[in-house]
Amino acid sequence: MLNRIAEGLWDLNEPLSVLGMEIGHRLTAVRLADGDLWVHSPVQYRPALAAALAELGPVTHVVAPNCIHDTYLEDWFAAYPDARFHGAKGFFHSRPDLKFTDTLGPAPDPAWAGTLDQILVRGMPRLNEVVFLHRTSRTLILTDLAFNLGTEMPLLSRVLLRLNGCYNCFAASRLLRTTLRDRVAVRSSLEQILAWDFDRIVLSHGRNVETGGRELLRAAFAFL
Repeated sequence: MLNRIAEGLWDLNEPLSVLGMEIGHRLTAVRLADGDLWVHSPVQYRPALAAALAELGPVTHVVAPNCIHDTYLEDWFAAYPDARFHGAKGFFHSRPDLKFTDTLGPAPDPAWAGTLDQILVRGMPRLNEVVFLHRTSRTLILTDLAFNLGTEMPLLSRVLLRLNGCYNCFAASRLLRTTLRDRVAVRSSLEQILAWDFDRIVLSHGRNVETGGRELLRAAFAFL
């Protein structure tokens, strides 16, 4: 069920339709230094998935990495009442029904500081996306900053992605660009990310990038 990407790093990609586009939805799981599991952008909860995760370690941290990635979270709160739930800044206002224990900020939580780095992308307050780096595998973990979807999609989805400027390429969508409020702040955040040592990129929507990720990310945000 879970795909091993690297030592201590797994993903699971499942179908998801948003605004008529079949963009998929990827869960990413990281085993922390103490053996606990960190789960990023969870997909639909089900017992079989919980069992697969339990084989890797206890789920103690669940991360909602930006202000619009709230799909499926309710069932995860119910299934893991003792876990810490980390939400992007602003989630508490948009989803007051979800009782997050922590707010994601510009620095990693001490629980994962030895395994993951993180940056809060400033200048996009509707998203407040937090980007993560899995150090040992040199893997960047993105949510909605970029898509990488293409010919495998249904016809309508391909048409809509063309209109959104992100068909069959690694790109920042036109929809994402509408969330920019401070281009200088976004550019500064991207420069910090590009200074990290990474090659692979894991995306919430679309195909992962196995190599050359820094160059692709730089090109995707050249419009800044």
